[in-house]
Amino acid sequence: MGFFTTILIILLVYYLFKILLKLFAPKLLNYAGKKAEKHFREKFEGFGTQEQTRTTAEGDVIINSKTTKKSKSSNKVGEYIDFEEID
Repeated sequence: MGFFTTILIILLVYYLFKILLKLFAPKLLNYAGKKAEKHFREKFEGFGTQEQTRTTAEGDVIINSKTTKKSKSSNKVGEYIDFEEID
């Protein structure tokens, strides 16, 4: 008799969880979406206006260069071996 009551309790908990999930999942996802949107708005609030706030006089020349270092390493790892299939 204890086995059947255990199975019955497991089934009741499963179906109760399933029903509650259907009721509250849309609200939870909506809340998470709004929270993520708020987070992204705070992160990128002044992103588009940074270019406009820079003060440069007309005729000024600004050169932004990146230094690139190309490493010329000639270390050979090994030889290339071409294998063929044997039937």
